[in-house]
Amino acid sequence: MSYQILIAGVCPDAVTRLLAENEYRVTSAGGADAASTIAVRHPFDLFIIDSTLPSGEGFHLCREFRRQHRDTPILVMTPRYDAAANILALKMGADDCVAPCFDSREILARISALLRRTARCRAVSLSVFEFGGVSVDFARGIVRRSGQTLPVPRKELELLRYLVARRGTVVSRRELLCEVWGYQTTATRTIDVHLACLRQKLESDPKAPQYLLTVRGEGYLFRIGVNQSLHT
Repeated sequence: MSYQILIAGVCPDAVTRLLAENEYRVTSAGGADAASTIAVRHPFDLFIIDSTLPSGEGFHLCREFRRQHRDTPILVMTPRYDAAANILALKMGADDCVAPCFDSREILARISALLRRTARCRAVSLSVFEFGGVSVDFARGIVRRSGQTLPVPRKELELLRYLVARRGTVVSRRELLCEVWGYQTTATRTIDVHLACLRQKLESDPKAPQYLLTVRGEGYLFRIGVNQSLHT
């Protein structure tokens, strides 16, 4: 999956191991200040906040993260089911609350659901994206490079849109096949074929791509560049 998760506060070892075993990349911050600093410097796909941080810091951090990172899902972890704490967390901007005593499969399912929903929302919100002399109007399905309109089939455009929505993050083969093609198998070269076609059209040097990258053993990445602009 290669999703980046920031944990603010003390997360039970069992939960941390569970995330690592399922290929999530976890960064831990002991307190609210450290978490805020790290979140500014690095992009994350999900925030997990410990509600037991002292002096209500967990809930304040939740509100701060929601204000500064509007599109990043927030999962608040409580020591046990507590309706009052859950309601407060949701009011502060959390997307969901969970207790470590929950079944590990449920914890993973909730995290997966938050990440999928966010990825879809980001893809839907994309309108026009520009990079390296390329302008992509996702709303109208028009791709131009150096002013010339290029023929880009619908599936190639959907693949590009998904990678751009997750730009800066490695996306696994399984996720792309599931979310873009609706496949439940990884035994296909479909992504590689479509990506090769996109590189031929959009990259200055398809053999040494700058934007549409394959990360060996992990997945695919739309690399964030300095000359990009996004309009929604």
